[in-house]
Amino acid sequence: MTAQSILALGSILTAGFTMAVGAVGAALGESRIGAAGMDALARQPDEAGAITRNQFVALAMVESTAIFCLVISLVLLFANPYVSGGG
Repeated sequence: MTAQSILALGSILTAGFTMAVGAVGAALGESRIGAAGMDALARQPDEAGAITRNQFVALAMVESTAIFCLVISLVLLFANPYVSGGG
């Protein structure tokens, strides 16, 4: 097993772990935001516009974390300068 194949294997495993953590973290965060938003709407239905707007902003921020994890994984898989395609 060469150093290049070890780096390739490490990159693949790290990319998979990054996507797993990013997806699970984003899913948990989005579910908590959704539950809190529904609770807030049930308590004060007159403030539905403000609650919904703030909820969408929070969801976008949480989802950006998952997108950053995706970008890191794609860089590890396809633009890794330490692992060339000739492994």
